[in-house]
Amino acid sequence: MSDDLFAPRVPEEVASRRPLADRLRPKTLGEVTGQEHLTGEDGVLRRMIESGSLGSMIFWGPPGTGKTTVARLLSGEAGLAFEQISAIFSGVADLKKVFEAARMRRMDGRQTLLFVDEIHRFNRAQQDSFLPVMEDGTVILVGATTENPSFELNAALLSRARVLTFRSHDEQSLEELLKRAETVESRPLPLTEDARASLIRMADGDGRAVLTLAEEVWRAAREGETFDTEGLTRIVQRRAPVYDKAQDGHYNLISALHKSVRGSDPDAALYYLARMFDAGEDPLYLGRRLVRMAVEDIGLADPQALVICNAAKDAYDYLGSPEGELALAEACVYLATAPKSNAVYTAFKAATIAAKQNGSLLPPKHILNAPTKLMKGEGYGEGYRYDHDEPDAFSGQDYFPEKMGRQTFYDPPERGFEREIRKRLDWWEKLRKERNPR
Repeated sequence: MSDDLFAPRVPEEVASRRPLADRLRPKTLGEVTGQEHLTGEDGVLRRMIESGSLGSMIFWGPPGTGKTTVARLLSGEAGLAFEQISAIFSGVADLKKVFEAARMRRMDGRQTLLFVDEIHRFNRAQQDSFLPVMEDGTVILVGATTENPSFELNAALLSRARVLTFRSHDEQSLEELLKRAETVESRPLPLTEDARASLIRMADGDGRAVLTLAEEVWRAAREGETFDTEGLTRIVQRRAPVYDKAQDGHYNLISALHKSVRGSDPDAALYYLARMFDAGEDPLYLGRRLVRMAVEDIGLADPQALVICNAAKDAYDYLGSPEGELALAEACVYLATAPKSNAVYTAFKAATIAAKQNGSLLPPKHILNAPTKLMKGEGYGEGYRYDHDEPDAFSGQDYFPEKMGRQTFYDPPERGFEREIRKRLDWWEKLRKERNPR
């Protein structure tokens, strides 16, 4: 914590062995790269500081984008005490100590900026504990999260804090970080132009990662040696995809897969399926999602879609990896190339709304069973016509509650198998009007 004035000084030779990312940590907000929309001259944070009024905030963004650094610099430029805790290592007792220390500082006329790393790791009750100290001004909370705050943070907490989005570094800002590193190291990176571009791509928008990779290159290079792209790959091996099955990478890719299937693009769908396999996603989870796509986006336009997806899921369960993955890929392509219809999905949502809005209406008495004399006396079952005894096996009776009247929820399109369903429905509607004129 920054308030410890008596921390021992680190010897210069030890400090020089600190990780490169730590040595290049910006000293002012103006030195922060890649987040100009927040820290630049017209950035949100710069305007807050100039106004002399900071509010609680949630920093949301991928790893290595500077969330911790910006919070620390923000406290310095605003003249606030800085406290940092991690939700991974802290509990209720730790929070109480931090809050009490902040109250003591406030009595001395100094406000505290409390930075909470991985704030989404706190449970709902722990998140609620921040509310009183935020409301009375004991702390200005700055929480950092890599996960979507809408899903992971309490609504009460979000209503009291502004969400600021940190962006992944682009190639230009990562190149700027490499140039700074070369200045600090007083030597160029021993990479060809193509290898340097490849290293930037490997970092995948993560500033800390690009500096760590650069350190690995400097450590590995012998006197006068320069690595090409192949040599770079051999030295640093392969960096795992930036993907956490519990975080936004997961949601982004499954969304891309689903929308590619819905958009009838089998190539894009296969690409995102392969990305998720490569990142270590549970194949049975993907199997379940394919089943969902079959019922949500293909529906009765191709009734075989659900059968094939279930078969692919079972095939993976039977074969395992890697052979079983091909079955899921086959199902994925089938869905992407199948005729699309959300008619059943839409109809079910409409029927659900109608069920909630209309309450507990009694079905028409003619379709109710009458197992007792009392119920027969009440007219239960009276006038019911057994469809199999009617011409065309169709009576055309009305089955909706009388107070609702007939409703239409399912409207199949003129494509795929639902074209045939549409013909049947139109024919039955014609018979219904003929046999029950009103």
